[in-house]
Amino acid sequence: MAYFIYKSKKIFYREVGEGVPVVFLHGNTASSKMFEPLLPFYQEHAHVVLIDFLGNGKSERIKKFPHDLYQEEARQTIALIEHLNLKETSLVGTSGGAWAAVNAGLMRPDLVKGVVADSFSGRAFGDGFAEALEKERKAAKQDEWGRGFYQWCQGEDWEQVVDSDTEALLQCARENLPLFVKPISELKPRLLLLGSLEDTMVGIDMRKEYEEIARQTGGQIHLFRKGDHPAIASNAKEAAEVILDFLGREE
Repeated sequence: MAYFIYKSKKIFYREVGEGVPVVFLHGNTASSKMFEPLLPFYQEHAHVVLIDFLGNGKSERIKKFPHDLYQEEARQTIALIEHLNLKETSLVGTSGGAWAAVNAGLMRPDLVKGVVADSFSGRAFGDGFAEALEKERKAAKQDEWGRGFYQWCQGEDWEQVVDSDTEALLQCARENLPLFVKPISELKPRLLLLGSLEDTMVGIDMRKEYEEIARQTGGQIHLFRKGDHPAIASNAKEAAEVILDFLGREE
């Protein structure tokens, strides 16, 4: 297993495949394990890099998740790119990882060539986010499949990880903290907005929000008619085709 040091903490990462460098960023309460079933669609065409953000998966635990979570995860992503000395790197962020991916592109356009933002609510959490999050997390912790997913991604201490993540997001929402380090209209890397119209977790009009972001950034949009959250998994094969074509695969 490979690790690098970030602020005196160990962050886990994994590399597979050859070709254009693509770093995959997992969502909240998940880890890089969520991408393992998807690797066969990517590893023949790209140099895939997976990361477990601090406090998640195989990375070192932290006492408290920061309230500027997505900006901090962007900084961890940038640190990994610099550690591996990657050039013209693209980022694929899903759910919460989409915010981290966009933030990394805003922070370091010299390092980030392209950004795929999958299955997220865009510029804001949306109305009623805090209440919906508390309800969703409570239900998931009581559900056999939900507990199994958390444990698969995080290990035996999954409940502590989930609770810490929930508290950070609730604080961010209640204080109305900015999700991005600067306006998304200033994003310089190429942008692909990916999602599913049947997504039950985003809680917004995804088409309308994506169209506004695309207007501000010149980004592209690809929405699947079917499939739940996240689209990169529920439409795995088709999403891989779209993402690789956007990023520029190596045959």
